[in-house]
Amino acid sequence: MTVEYPSSRTAPPPNIGFETRARVTLAGYKRELIRHRRTERGLRQALAREEALLFQKQQLIQHQAVLSQEANHRLLNGLQLIVSLLSLQSRATPNPEVASQLATAADRIATIGRIHHRLHSLDGVESFALKQYLEDLCSDFSMLLSSDSVSLEHSSRVIVVEGIQITLPTVIAVPLGFIANELITNAVKYGTGRITVSLEPNPERGYVLSVTNDGPGLPDRFDPAVSKGLGMKIVQSLVKQISGELRMGRRDANRGARFTVLFH
Repeated sequence: MTVEYPSSRTAPPPNIGFETRARVTLAGYKRELIRHRRTERGLRQALAREEALLFQKQQLIQHQAVLSQEANHRLLNGLQLIVSLLSLQSRATPNPEVASQLATAADRIATIGRIHHRLHSLDGVESFALKQYLEDLCSDFSMLLSSDSVSLEHSSRVIVVEGIQITLPTVIAVPLGFIANELITNAVKYGTGRITVSLEPNPERGYVLSVTNDGPGLPDRFDPAVSKGLGMKIVQSLVKQISGELRMGRRDANRGARFTVLFH
């Protein structure tokens, strides 16, 4: 009878392969964990840099806002100082005609200051009623015209606001206020008679703001793109800012001028 003895090269226990695979898997997990931690550190550093840049940007915006407010404040103070000096001089001069002219100049500058203040009084407001804003703006212009006792033509001018009342975001309404300011100034300078500011719905673009005046119409083939006037350049820039459309033509019955801004 032959007896077989176990060989010295015995087969590994069944769990040896599992332990080896477990060690390999664990090592892989550790490497993945290290990579993830490195990625996390990189993301945290990038986030910290972005937060620092955002903080710097916010500080810059706040600084610019403070500078803008300070500039407006200084301008209004300067205008008020000029008004006070003109008023004092008008009361001190013995010439009645010169005194009247100085008083008129003081009234004009005071009105300009009110218009400037109104145009900047809504900074930081999210939305407001545009028609009421235009009515207040035109009221300031009417006071300016009525104080012009030198020109009978200007003293008889009338500015009216017609149309609907709508509430618009400030980013749209404020540029429209500046546009209306420039167009009214243009109508006062070049037109005659009644000036009408109209705000109406428009099926094509949503709404339309128009400023019309009596008197001579626009020259033939008038092109605002080549106009040298600063006011018209400001109007075109603001219309582009609100993604609007500027149209120009003659008023009804082929009289006067009409400037129209279509916007959403």
